[in-house]
Amino acid sequence: MSASLRKFLITRLLLTIPMVLILVTIVFFVMRVLPGDPIRSQLGPKVSAEKAEAIRERLGLNRPLAVQYADFVWRTVTLDFGNALTSGERPIRDELAERLPATIELTVPAILVTAIVGVFAGAYAAKNRKKPQDYGIRLFSIFVYSLPVFFMGLLLQILFSVRLGVLPLSGRMDTLLLTRFQPRTNFYVLDALLTRNWPAFRSALAHLVLPAVTLGLSLSGVFVRLTRVNMIEMLQADFITAGRARGIWERTLVYRHALRNTFIPIMTLLGLQFAILLAGAVLTETTFSWPGVGRYMVERIQLRDYTAVQAVIAVFAIFVAIISLLIDIVNAFIDPRIRY
Repeated sequence: MSASLRKFLITRLLLTIPMVLILVTIVFFVMRVLPGDPIRSQLGPKVSAEKAEAIRERLGLNRPLAVQYADFVWRTVTLDFGNALTSGERPIRDELAERLPATIELTVPAILVTAIVGVFAGAYAAKNRKKPQDYGIRLFSIFVYSLPVFFMGLLLQILFSVRLGVLPLSGRMDTLLLTRFQPRTNFYVLDALLTRNWPAFRSALAHLVLPAVTLGLSLSGVFVRLTRVNMIEMLQADFITAGRARGIWERTLVYRHALRNTFIPIMTLLGLQFAILLAGAVLTETTFSWPGVGRYMVERIQLRDYTAVQAVIAVFAIFVAIISLLIDIVNAFIDPRIRY
């Protein structure tokens, strides 16, 4: 590892700490300035003052603001957010441990669909600029980006589940298999693969197809246009012209040389979209009854669960900071100029 890369990695890692602290601080104070009493919103206006005060004392909401902030920061660092208002004595950490793997299991293949469809379709459109293929791909990108994700999900459900009957309608696994399935990590595909439970593995993959494709296609339009614009600029560069003069195949110039040099903006947006998907897959999870963190947060917002909502937003903030760090590291390896 070169000295410049080592210095860049250390600097970027140190900058992540205040970034996470700022995000957590914003979450804390935004939740405090929202109108209403979370205890009375949860238990109703007729709750006795003694009971409300007892719950407020148990949650530490009657302590000074500085003490609450320090406690919240420490709980965020240790990932110990206490118990949810609506779940009795069950820790929020356990509930997130069940829901977060479901969201990640959905987001990873969705971002792969986004990257494969968006990047290669955009490169192909740039290669065939101002030809029918280019116009067709651009219309496709506008269509999938403008179509609401829940409506796209409903269309795919009607086509592949109701009409053709080739894919499951909703959920993460068949109910009969799920009753006998014992997950270890709550990543159903991985758990079924590790235990060699092939019926469960096929069921988990089948249930993953429609929500992942829906979520991936809804974002692919952005990457089609981003890749196309950068590829058109790159295909006019001097080294591409020199390559054509030397007789290098056009496919090699497009997909190996030009596309590689457009990866910096694509990787940056891809990483940011991955972080957004983790926090924003609510509509897809609701449409397909997918028990992820996004759906969990919506349920807790409806129940006015103050502590659970605060914990989920803090976890999302940490994920955004970590993914942003990983994006910069990958970009530093792709383009050495970023290190200086």
